[in-house]
This record gives sequence, structure tokens and C-alpha cells, in this order.
Amino acid sequence: MKPKLQVLDQEISTNTKDGIEYISITDIARYKNSERTDDLIRNWLRNRNTIEFLGIWEQLNNPDFKPVEFDGFRKEAGLNSFTLTPKQWVNKTAAIGLISKPGRYGGTFAQKDIAFEFASWISVEFKLYLIKEFQRLKEQEFQQLGWDIRRNLAKVNYLIHTDAIKENLIPESLTVQQINFVYASEADLLNMALFGVTAKQWRDANPDIKGNMRDHANVHQLVCLANLESLNAHFIAQGLHQPERVVQLNEIAIRQMQILLSNETALMLQDEDKDG
Repeated sequence: MKPKLQVLDQEISTNTKDGIEYISITDIARYKNSERTDDLIRNWLRNRNTIEFLGIWEQLNNPDFKPVEFDGFRKEAGLNSFTLTPKQWVNKTAAIGLISKPGRYGGTFAQKDIAFEFASWISVEFKLYLIKEFQRLKEQEFQQLGWDIRRNLAKVNYLIHTDAIKENLIPESLTVQQINFVYASEADLLNMALFGVTAKQWRDANPDIKGNMRDHANVHQLVCLANLESLNAHFIAQGLHQPERVVQLNEIAIRQMQILLSNETALMLQDEDKDG
């Protein structure tokens, strides 16, 4: 079950898809008017500033975004005759910042930066409380991840059985072609550094498997991924460009996975000595 945010007595649903975190802006709209959530979202989408914000976000994070269709919406935005729904925006531009989910527990979900922008349009006060609650949730998830990692590292006897499996878990050094790949998504930069593929490449190679590759990562990869996320933020603050960062992160991922797997082997040998 996906975690929910509690903001000013309003429950806000969250979701994760392809490594992107989404917040229900339908739930945010209920804070303003519980009977007209769809109308509020459509009115927000009619705003020229909203369209420009969404377009810039997509251009920064979505390599499949359609700029021609975006320009069409931008020219019409603000006109009295202009109307737009989240589904139309997604279908026409191949956007990923918004998703529409049908059904009882559906609604419109937005990537967190977009959700914060919508919340600001609804209420500046609500936006500030939403950001604070979202940060609290992330800290709670990080603490839980740390606990799960420590707990699972103690249960290592069944994770690695042969040297062949061990070698397959250590990332490959990236090729020049991979390094020169134009990364629109920071999540995919980390995916490439650790797994050697983007989220889309993994989905295309595993069409019958539910979830994404991070859902199927083992405990060692999750430990390494958490470290890479922190290091990537540090590299960004230093002003390093993506090709430079992905090379360094890939080298770090290789070293860390080697260390994690070596430590696990040592623990297995200790357990065998005790059993003997």
C-alpha cells in the first residue's frame, strides 16, 4: 500500500511509477473544493504559466516529450476558448509529469515538483505544509530502508550461492556510447550507473514482469543505490555535468558492490565455521 500524506486534515495519496514519485493533485484540490476537483485542475491547466511550467519540466525530465504539441498548447493557453484536461495533455505531448488513474482510487497524480506548484495555486499555506509533510515521509522511508538493509544483510546465506551469481551482480564498466547518452532523467542516470540500463530499456527487455527494475533489486543494490543518490546530489552541487557524474557513479557502484559482496562472503564463511 502506498504511503499517504496528512496535510491540514486532508489525506493526500501518493504513487510511484518508473522511479518517479507522484502526489495526488485531486486530493490537493479537495482542500479547496471537494465537489469540484476536476474543474479546479482543468482551470489550473488553462493558465499559460502552468503550461510553460509543465513544458519546461517535461523537457528537462522526459526525452520522449513532444515539443511541437507543447508549443500548440502554449499558444492557446489563456484564451477564453482554451480548455485542457490532464488526459489530453498526456496523450498529446507524451508527458510523464502528470498521470490520470481511473476508478474509485484514481484521480490525477503529479510529479512532486508539479504537485507543489499546483498546491501553491490552491493555497500557499497548504503548499508549505505539504512540503513539510512530504519531507517527513521521505525521512521516515529512509530510516525504514536503513532498518530493512541491516535486517536483510544478516540473512545472507541464501543470497549468493556461486561465484557466477556474484560476478553478475557487480556492474559493468560503462561504454563510451553509454557515457555519451543524453540523460534527461536523474533517476535514469543512477539506473545506468548501477544497472547499466535505463528504466525504459529494462521495461522493454522485461515486458511480462510487474514493477520496475528497482522493485526487483536485491538488498546490496538498494544499499548501493541509496549511496549513489546522496553522492549524485553532492556532484550536482559541485557543478559536474551528467556525463562526468555517470562515470564517477559507475566506478563507485562497481567498488561498493564488490565490497558488499566480499563482506557477505566473509559472513557466510563465519556462519559455516559456527555450524561446523
